[in-house]
Order: sequence, then C-alpha cells, then structure tokens
Amino acid sequence: MPVVENIGLDHAELLRFITAGSVDDGKSTLIGRLLHDSKSIFEDQLSAIEKTSNKRGMEKVDLSLLTDGLQAEREQGITIDVAYRYFTTPKRKFIIADTPGHEQYTRNMVTGASTANLAIILIDARKGVLTQSRRHAYLASLVGIPHLIVAVNKMDLVDYSQDVFNQIRDEFSAFLGELGLHSVEYIPMSALAGDMVVGRGDNLDWHTGKPLLDYLESIDIEHDINTQDFRFPVQWVSRPQTEEMHDFRGYMGRIESGSIRVGDAITVLPSGLTSRIKEILFFNDRYDTAFAPQSITFTIEDHLDISRGDMLVNGGEPPRITKEFDAMLCWLSDQAYDSRRKYIVKHATRLVKGLIARIDYRVDVNTMNHEDINSLSMNDIARVGIKVQQPLVVDAYTQNRGTGCFILIDEVTNNTVAAGMICNS
Repeated sequence: MPVVENIGLDHAELLRFITAGSVDDGKSTLIGRLLHDSKSIFEDQLSAIEKTSNKRGMEKVDLSLLTDGLQAEREQGITIDVAYRYFTTPKRKFIIADTPGHEQYTRNMVTGASTANLAIILIDARKGVLTQSRRHAYLASLVGIPHLIVAVNKMDLVDYSQDVFNQIRDEFSAFLGELGLHSVEYIPMSALAGDMVVGRGDNLDWHTGKPLLDYLESIDIEHDINTQDFRFPVQWVSRPQTEEMHDFRGYMGRIESGSIRVGDAITVLPSGLTSRIKEILFFNDRYDTAFAPQSITFTIEDHLDISRGDMLVNGGEPPRITKEFDAMLCWLSDQAYDSRRKYIVKHATRLVKGLIARIDYRVDVNTMNHEDINSLSMNDIARVGIKVQQPLVVDAYTQNRGTGCFILIDEVTNNTVAAGMICNS
C-alpha cells in the first residue's frame, strides 16, 4: 500500500449553517432566494412552487415553499420541523438547517444548531429587535456556534432606511456583547426582492459590506475545530482474522479534534495505557497524518486492551476523567423528567448508566433569568449536575464540542430525552 503525506479531505469546504428568526421574519424565503439565485434548484421544483403560488393568488413565486416541507407548515405558513437543504457553489458546499422560531420548538432549534458553523438570525426591519431575537442569539451561544450573521430583512418595507438598520445593529450589538459573541456580521437585505442575498441589488448602495452569499463563501471556518487537543473515541475494534490480515488489530472511529502523525505517542483513557501510532489507514492506503474531523483506522505498536468507548489522546490540554460533571441540559422529551426513571448517558462512543443528581436552575430563554425548579419539561434548558456509574473522559463544551456533549437516553423506552453540554466546572 502506498504511503501518502496526508488524507486529502478538506473539512473547510463544507459550511453548515442555520437560520433562525421570529414568525414571518422571512427565514424560508431567504433560503429559497439563496437556492434560486445560486441556481441550486431543479426545474420541477420551481414548477411545483409556481403552481402552489398561483393557487394562492400570489403575483410572484413564493420561494419559502422550497423549505416548508411539512403539509402543516404549508397550511399554516410557519416552520415547525428542522428542514435541511443542500447546495453548492464553485467555492464551497453548504448544508442549511431552517430551524423553527417559536419557543414551543426550542428543542428543534437546539438539535439543528448543534453541528452548525454559523447562524443567521433574521430580524424584521419593521419590528426591530424582539424577545425571540435575543432568545435565538442566546441559544446560538449556548451550543457554541462560532459565527453569527444578523440579517436585517424586509428593508424594502422601510424604504431601505440606513437609520433603521443602524438602530437595530446598535441595539443588538449591546446584547450580543453580554453573551460574549464576537464574530458577528450585520447585513441589511430584502430576501423577497433579492437585495444583498446573492447579488447586491440596486437599493442598498450605502452598505459597504458583502452580500450574504459572498460572506458564506469566504468566512474562515478552518479554525473552528480544536486543532490542539487530539481526541479519538474508539468506535470499533477491527479484527478481520483473514489469512492476509490474521494478526491485524485496528482501532476505527472519527477524530473529534486535533491531529496525529505516525510515530506520535498516545494515551488510552480511562486506563492510562500508552503506546505509539504505527499506521494510519484509510481504505487501502496508508497516511502519515490525519486530522479532525476525519474517520480513520489506527494501528499501534503495542498490544493493549482497548475497546469501544475508550479515548485515545495526545498532548494539548488533558481531558477530565470523572464520574460527576455539571452541564447545561436541554430537555427534548414530551414526558417530563422523573427522578425515579433510569437513564443512560451516551458520550462520544461510550454508554454508561447515570442520573441527574441535582437541578441548579432553569434558564428563561426569553429573559435569560434563572428560575428555581425541581423538574424538567419539554424545551426546558437548565444547569444540572450529572453522575455516572463509570468514568467518562470529558472536555468542557466551550473547548471541544465533540467531547463536551452528550445525550440522555431513557433506559426503558430507549428514547433520547435530553441533550447536554458539559460545563467547565
């Protein structure tokens, strides 16, 4: 097998982003405009939404129909589920998650935002900054989205007023400063007319910034992944036991952060055993290096007891090995938390029994106030203490999204009931 310097997978070419906003702020129309103007829809799709628009007596094509996929959404004119759409330009590939804006669907937004590199928060230029606008920004900061675009939409309905845009920008900037969000871009636009979405249009000459698509294509996301701390949760131990590979033992999984080279020392956690990387394999080829978020197979120089759920680490800031940790928890289930029920904590590739030892407070996602509670209901976000029966190898979510998150699974029903983000302490 040939040895190659590194695996040619460019994780920077794919950008995952979400849209969030209040009802009728134009999220679905914006995505429809992106898809339409970047020529990323098929003729039969365009024909279908043209027919639907005509039935409704609309003079123009309703581009929001490209993302409002559920029948209930089309009937009510709202977004309920998370709608994923894919499109490509010559510069980058994109995955869009159109997330619901209503507080009732907070859990949908949290799940849709959990893997995003960027969030677009839409604000209706006529209404200005609303409570929901602040809530969406808080949720974006909670799940660790590193980049934020504030799209002040429907500028055509305020005569493309620069003063209106500036007022909204100044008010929202003050709030975002409290959340610690720094990579923020403000763009005035009209998704309906197409101004400042794919092209600049003719009505916003006073804005010197780039149109939305130009920004999406050029934003640097290579540094969004933790490149310092190598984390490799073992997903599978490969033992083919064929004649050609009788003694082969490979460790398969996805690199959550950092990078590794052949010959580098590694530590197996939680056991603390050490060895060195012997081979890095990808299909039938060997490589000198590998990096997050690649899925790869390793072999090591020593015969160690390593199984699914173990974590290989190397250098950087060491993770915590613990049976107790604090977390911000989003309750996803329509059944309220019951302290008598048993739960399983799934962290990376490891499954352990656990429980919620305490509930410190619930966050009112509209006001950011902390409320004392003793139970959790659907869409609640709370600071909790978690205890597990066996040690987990964890990082704080703010330092490592891949190894700082987990889910709670009901042991009886096997339903996922909550998603959590591990706190620093």
